[in-house]
Amino acid sequence: MKSALRLTGGLVACLVVGIFVAGWRTGAAASPNSSEGVAAHSDKRETKTANSWDPNAAAVYLDRRQSWWMEWPRAQRDHETVCVSCHTVVPYALSRSALRTALAEQAPSPTERRLLESVTKRVRLWKEVEPFYKDADRGPYKSVESRGTESVLNALILSSRDAQNGQLSNDTRKAFENMWAEQQIAGKQKGAWLWLRFKNEPWEADDSDYFGATLVAVAIGIAPGNYRATPEVQTSLRPLREYLNREFAVQTPINRVLLLWAAAKLPGLLGPDRQTAIIGELLEKQRADGGWSLSSLSGGWKRADGTPQETTSDGYATGLITFVLQRAGISPENAKLKKGLAWLTANQDKTEGSWASYSLNKNKENHISPETALFMNDAATSFAVLSLTAADRR
Repeated sequence: MKSALRLTGGLVACLVVGIFVAGWRTGAAASPNSSEGVAAHSDKRETKTANSWDPNAAAVYLDRRQSWWMEWPRAQRDHETVCVSCHTVVPYALSRSALRTALAEQAPSPTERRLLESVTKRVRLWKEVEPFYKDADRGPYKSVESRGTESVLNALILSSRDAQNGQLSNDTRKAFENMWAEQQIAGKQKGAWLWLRFKNEPWEADDSDYFGATLVAVAIGIAPGNYRATPEVQTSLRPLREYLNREFAVQTPINRVLLLWAAAKLPGLLGPDRQTAIIGELLEKQRADGGWSLSSLSGGWKRADGTPQETTSDGYATGLITFVLQRAGISPENAKLKKGLAWLTANQDKTEGSWASYSLNKNKENHISPETALFMNDAATSFAVLSLTAADRR
């Protein structure tokens, strides 16, 4: 049975958008069933940005960070599995395969395979594995929040993998079944999923139920075999669509970026006027150097450690936005998009292979360790890779 539990929490202030954007071509959006995490090309075409960024260095960084996460004691879970984090694991799962063409790889890396094995095991043992976090350890509602969150992330990761192969696997079908069972059927969150709330933006705060709901839409949109067309899925999609539109007005710009991505993958999710408004809002927030700043997209969020927010352009905001704008059909010749992509190619750390970002919740000095201070860099590098490889394919 679907859970009817609901949690209350403050939503961010209303932001009104209405800027029309010249140069948006809805017809240029990617195919709804194309993979977000793979460049499935048989030919190795010369890339537009090959001389400006280093795909191999990016792959080395991503593999190293994912390997570290799977060995970190705090990430370990029962049945010899690992926690699926929004900052490191999910971006890695979506992006690492996008580098295969550039690196002439014929199969997933050993690190990718190990991650997929962990996710698959938890899907198969869904009724046996413990929640990522439990009420007894982390406070009220953490068990149900963990279930809702994990069910979505598992489905997204496996759906992305299957999109590369063109066939929905039994494990992914099971992941979707687990996910739909967690969809809320009553209350303010009807149509959404309970989500982990640790007072951490942008993925674990009071408004992150909306973030999670957009990921559901992406997972369904990229699932192969026309999964979304089945009557059962259409029935469950209706309240999801209603929720995303009902709560649209009170979302921060960063949540709207994810909604735009979802709308590009799932036709009919969001009206064209709202898509145009989101694009206009994002382009207005571009900085003079061509990048975007995450703190400018987060509704005035304050850090828990009392330190001021960073305001410079960063890899996560710029990578995510340029990636989503491409998926939404912005012309490759759009001057603002080209400037954003140029910022990415110019700001890779050529030694580490990564792109830098920053936490909305604490500065680097207040992290647990130097390794945990890299969490936002993990997400930044993954979305920079997705954006630049998408640009190379256009």
